[in-house]
Amino acid sequence: MEVRLVGEGSMNAEKKNIRGIPKLRELLKRQKGEADNALDGVPDVEFTYADAQSIQDEMAELYSYTEEEEFVRSKEAYSREFPFITSWQGLSENEKKACLNQLINKIDSIEDAVRIPAIHALLYLAQGAFEAGMSEDKLLKQSRENVFLMYSCGGLHLIIQLLNLESENPNSAIIIMQKPSISIVDSDVLRAYLNILYIMVETMRYDDPTDSEFMMEQREAFIFELSQPVYDECLHIILFEMVVKFCAGNCPYFPIKKILLLLWKTVLVTLGGTKEIDKVKRQARLDAGLPEAFDERVPDENGRAMTSNGASSNNQDDGTDDIDDSEFKAATRKPRPRPKVRQKDIDLFLDATRSKFVGFQISGDDSTLAGLPHPIHEGLHVMKKHIYTSLGEYQLNAEEEALERPFTAMKFQSKNEVCESLYKSLLPNIPQYMISLLKILLASSPTAKAKTDSINVLVDVLPEEMPTTVLDSMRLGIDVNRHKEIIVKAISGLILLLLKHFKNNHIYQFEFISQNLVCGNCIPLILKFLNQNISSYISTKNFIPQLDFPACVLNKKSEVTAETLENNGSEICCWRNMFSCINLLRILQKLTKWKHSRTMMLIVFKSAPILKRSLKVKHEMMELYVLKLLKAQTKYLGRNWRKSNMKTMSAVYQKVRHRLNDDWAFGNDMDARPWDLQAEEGSLKTCIDRFNNIHYGSGNTGEEIMNEYDEYDVNIHSVLDSSVELSEDFKNAYEKWLEREVFSAPIEWEQLCSCSFKRDSNIDWSLCH
Repeated sequence: MEVRLVGEGSMNAEKKNIRGIPKLRELLKRQKGEADNALDGVPDVEFTYADAQSIQDEMAELYSYTEEEEFVRSKEAYSREFPFITSWQGLSENEKKACLNQLINKIDSIEDAVRIPAIHALLYLAQGAFEAGMSEDKLLKQSRENVFLMYSCGGLHLIIQLLNLESENPNSAIIIMQKPSISIVDSDVLRAYLNILYIMVETMRYDDPTDSEFMMEQREAFIFELSQPVYDECLHIILFEMVVKFCAGNCPYFPIKKILLLLWKTVLVTLGGTKEIDKVKRQARLDAGLPEAFDERVPDENGRAMTSNGASSNNQDDGTDDIDDSEFKAATRKPRPRPKVRQKDIDLFLDATRSKFVGFQISGDDSTLAGLPHPIHEGLHVMKKHIYTSLGEYQLNAEEEALERPFTAMKFQSKNEVCESLYKSLLPNIPQYMISLLKILLASSPTAKAKTDSINVLVDVLPEEMPTTVLDSMRLGIDVNRHKEIIVKAISGLILLLLKHFKNNHIYQFEFISQNLVCGNCIPLILKFLNQNISSYISTKNFIPQLDFPACVLNKKSEVTAETLENNGSEICCWRNMFSCINLLRILQKLTKWKHSRTMMLIVFKSAPILKRSLKVKHEMMELYVLKLLKAQTKYLGRNWRKSNMKTMSAVYQKVRHRLNDDWAFGNDMDARPWDLQAEEGSLKTCIDRFNNIHYGSGNTGEEIMNEYDEYDVNIHSVLDSSVELSEDFKNAYEKWLEREVFSAPIEWEQLCSCSFKRDSNIDWSLCH
């Protein structure tokens, strides 16, 4: 019998309890999870998502603080051009047109001494002909009037032509590349052209209610002409080519921020923003015979909002037992999005049930339910009530049908002429364009490390002489950070805009852009960008209000001190940084949606903890796209991850749309296997290449090629009657060629007659002409 000392049992029990406390704490910490703490006690961010900021903010971001002195130079250039004019506002419309025509004629001069001052004078007028003490509203109004007058005088095409010539000028590149260092002064003329074009595009982007009928007609004409080629190239392609040259190192002095801003706004104006995208999508669905839109939220028979799994919102058996009742009620105040079902989901559901209960399959039949139990009938009925056919699925089916029935099926014909024209223009060089944008995005990321071989995106912000005082260094540091933030904003807005428009136009155009982005490592790049303190990034204040345009030219110049630099704003959220983060999340979601291979990339690059940290930003739209990305990979993250992130799982359940038979929270259906991932991308690439070859020609030249199903002209009279232009060299040497190749060549008629028209190694086929 074991004999214990007095108190030994209690002491051992106490030791066990002491040893168990850390384990208990670790268990509780794991159950609560890092992401759960991020969801509590954080104030909501006040931010309204839109295509862009106000025109005042967008104009201010065009200029760096290093360009402050150049506003005075433009005004002085105007004064030298028109010394007799005391006030631009006092001139009549005809007098203003006469001045503008005079400047435009000088801009067209080949002499730099005549052209460059006229360019700066024209820029001063485009900026609103600012005067000290003028109000900001008056400046914007006068700038708008001058832009319309400038357009009526033919300024748009001339500036685009001059921009193209200047960007292709080899002498400028050679001279600048020989300098020991490149600064903002090396892009003086280019920046003037880009500034004028940007002001025109940004001004015309807004539909002012005070515009006259003539101004509204001019605005429509401007948008149309902006999408048309100017001497064989449209402005989109000119700017994309400038981006490629900059990234290749051929023209490192290009003002890349201004180029990207103008490119983004040009696409935004010519293709349209959010409202236009939604309008085009609805019309495209109607043209395809699909419902205009999907009813988002539908109540059940008792008038309560339906949940994502078809149950009413008062059902407590929904996997959220670990959440307090107060939290659950607060989270379910809004009706949840109505779930969707694809036809593919119905087919898979019927295949599985028929295999189980009947033992055989009926391909392509979703109505025969013989031998299936009644609950299966009810489940199929519910699924059909929520069926949704996306525009992309319709376009994919149409392409497959066109291949199977080439003579009777409808071929793809885009009704969006501007979008289709842009895709044809971009098509030959889309890989280079996308990679260049990603390179600049990487160089502008706050998480990027400085490398000697990386591109320098700060050329158009660095002054010719570096600052020597602490205050000037602080000011330049703010300007550099602001410069990078604006570049990220422009690239993210541009890429998202292209993806959305091309997805509406045709799904394979969207997939082509997407696949080039994925091949350019866009997914790890975005994750690298998000792998920072997002709360700190969206609340940074890299701006100096008194140096922003037009405050810097309208107000009395105030001294910039260290205190003003540190207390330069009271906003909790920086609009452009919040805009960039949401855009990058949306791009990431578009690239990975329904793509198992790319979802696995999210897991390989350990995106879950990065995305969970983004949940610290309490904004509904940003939270939605983070939860969508987490939902797509939840089944692959393992049971332990799901157990330790139950609040995150509940947030996904409450706020993200679901599929009725999607087991995202359990991970039973591992339909993406490692050996299938590369095959998935390869199959997609084959379909994309086939689409581009059929509709845009071999080699992606934009020219139509002959399809294998097209009818050939086999009529001998038609072929002989067709006119063929022979070259002059052929005509002059025809007799010599005939003598050498025909008359002088010996022909063995017996061997020729014995040819069986099959290749034989013993027959000299050179004699059988």
